[in-house]
Amino acid sequence: MTAAKPPARRRMLPLVLLAASTCALAQTPPPKLPDAQASDPVALGWMKGFPPPPDRVIRFADGSSYRFPQLRWSFSNYRQLVPTSNVSRGLGAPTPLPRSDRDDIDAVSFRVLGTEQNMTWAQSLAANYTDGIVVLHKGRVVYERYFGALRADGQHIAMSVTKSFFGTIGAMLVADGTLDENAKASKYVPELAGSAFGDATVRQLLDMTTGLQYSENYADPKAEIWDHVRAGNVLPRPPGYTGPGTFYEFLVTVKKQGNHGDAFAYKTVNTDTLGWVIARATGKSVGANLQERIWSKLGAEQDAYFAIDGVGTEFAGGGLNTGLRDLARFGEMMRLDGRLNGQQIVPKAVVDDIRRGGEKDLFAKAGYALLPGWSYRNMWWVSHNEHGAYSARGVHGQLIYVDPKAEMVIARYASFPLAANSNLDPTSLPAYHALAKYLIANPR
Repeated sequence: MTAAKPPARRRMLPLVLLAASTCALAQTPPPKLPDAQASDPVALGWMKGFPPPPDRVIRFADGSSYRFPQLRWSFSNYRQLVPTSNVSRGLGAPTPLPRSDRDDIDAVSFRVLGTEQNMTWAQSLAANYTDGIVVLHKGRVVYERYFGALRADGQHIAMSVTKSFFGTIGAMLVADGTLDENAKASKYVPELAGSAFGDATVRQLLDMTTGLQYSENYADPKAEIWDHVRAGNVLPRPPGYTGPGTFYEFLVTVKKQGNHGDAFAYKTVNTDTLGWVIARATGKSVGANLQERIWSKLGAEQDAYFAIDGVGTEFAGGGLNTGLRDLARFGEMMRLDGRLNGQQIVPKAVVDDIRRGGEKDLFAKAGYALLPGWSYRNMWWVSHNEHGAYSARGVHGQLIYVDPKAEMVIARYASFPLAANSNLDPTSLPAYHALAKYLIANPR
């Protein structure tokens, strides 16, 4: 007997997320998926040929670009699948990243969180489906590796690492008086007055302490995150779709739940709303703001680019694509108190504010079991560990990790099969800290 087809809405969800949802409901382990080697997109031949064989084609329209293992190719080739807008690096020569490559990092070992298992740095890269990773120590490249479809001259989607760029820009605009952090979002965008964001302050957007009827549970096929990204054309829409057609059209529909300021709750709509506020306050798109305020000043090697919706609005919540070394340059700028390439790009006071972190008690209410004692400030995740480390984090393993005490920056792109970082934090967070301690103890 042939099983009945699920509703169209459910069919369009990434299959790996549906599997995670089903297993969560049944309280059984997720299905065993091919490991990093077995799912290597180059070895599997995705999108090879002119044209590729039918069973090796990846498309946006049928949802295959966000299914595993196809996503291991699409994350490094996003521009071939969706409309994009460019973020220019400027016309000047790139600023070289000096190198002091080391051959001892692969053997650094650590204890996997919540287990008695030891793992090496090299083993963790495969465990986390790493596509590329760069480690800077005291401003020099000491380690750089690429896997799968990502190349040194390629670009990869940053997912929610994008948020930290706009949290930083938002904080810069507060610092220079362009934005009032205590003002309501509707002061800058009157269209938001009837939505949940109408009485939310800029500061509540920056720290994600808004009270919204909006779920970011990636394993729940009914979570509002899926409506949000469909509106912005980040995922394909089911047949007969009649919902919002742009990011902004979706934002005005979000309803309030609870009180603003009561708790931290990670919700991508906060960043897209902040992006709208930034655009209105500056008279320039979020992409233009990123280009003028940060990207063209980093001495970047490559242009970046954004996934955009049907009217050209950039996905501020997760649509940035960059080269890996340029992502590391941004992290290095933050490590150096906002200064890089001979200029002060981000005010030191903004970087200091991020490092101090947000309100730990509000963060604790979100229940991140693997992040005890952390906080969230200006869309950065702040560990408050003994090294004062803080990070930009994106689903499927995207990362900038800044460790001020160790003078270390890690930039990583990955294509982990499951979205939530809780799936790979046990083999990532202790690896970063172990490497930081190793570099302090073994300088070169």
